[in-house]
Amino acid sequence: MTDHPEPSTHARELVKGAYDVHIHVAPDVMRRRIDDLALAGRFEAVGMAGFVLKSHYVPTAERAEVVRRAHPGIDALGAITLNASVGGLNPIAVEIAGRGGARFVWLPTVDSANQRQCQAEDPEGAKPPMWARLQADLAEAGMAADPVDVLDADGKVLDKTRQVLRLIAKHDMTLATGHVHQDESVAVIDAALDEGVRRIVVTHPEFTSQRIGVERQKALAGKGALLERCFTTPYTGKVEWDVWFGNIRAVGPEHSVISSDLGQPFNPPVEDGLALCADRLLGHGFSDEEIRLMIVHNSRRLAAAEPLPDAPERLR
Repeated sequence: MTDHPEPSTHARELVKGAYDVHIHVAPDVMRRRIDDLALAGRFEAVGMAGFVLKSHYVPTAERAEVVRRAHPGIDALGAITLNASVGGLNPIAVEIAGRGGARFVWLPTVDSANQRQCQAEDPEGAKPPMWARLQADLAEAGMAADPVDVLDADGKVLDKTRQVLRLIAKHDMTLATGHVHQDESVAVIDAALDEGVRRIVVTHPEFTSQRIGVERQKALAGKGALLERCFTTPYTGKVEWDVWFGNIRAVGPEHSVISSDLGQPFNPPVEDGLALCADRLLGHGFSDEEIRLMIVHNSRRLAAAEPLPDAPERLR
């Protein structure tokens, strides 16, 4: 997929001031479309506020600091994903990331028990994630780690999970649920709220290993979590656009945040992702206000950024 649409001028205006809270760019262990420093310049040129540097394998807070110093007009945010490469549910890794300025913590993604056990095939035409090949390479080389569990065999939140959640609260970081099973998400979100975590986002609930139904999404939203709608999930054929739009409408735009999940060489430019998504939403009947709420105001909420003047009163 190399022939991509161009965002409209109106869509570009709608997404000004937004953070893209889920991108994958270089440097990385996989080939990426662009590096973080170059991307910062492009974000600044189109009037977006910043982005969260996600890696499945390494912490990114130090990278984010370099980007911010090189491009003071862009708020690059670091993160850590609790896969085997950082020791899984490793409190020391989370503490160091927090001290280093990381703003997001993802629960296990590629090494979650759910992702490992998920046998559902991608829909016809869907492009597999780039990390799937790397995971296969590690397994073939005898380096497949044990799955990273967040619950015990009885479905109780592990003590180590709670310790990680306390550290997320201590450093006022944002918790993202990663690729864990929806039942695990419910238990961990409840525990996170108990431990004082203030910002929680359910990672791409329409992704092939999540497939969270509308009623469960409503229940998670009722707990105060935002539902992350990743542009690439429908764009790469992992879910139908109508399902994606329908879930947003059913749960409510106020409970959704739009991210791109871009950075793959075969997908659109990262700086175009949110605007392209805005065009799709406009074409499906969403209003300018709903789109700015999901793309701009809710992303700024997750990034702990200052609300903009046009933000709803409840977000100020």
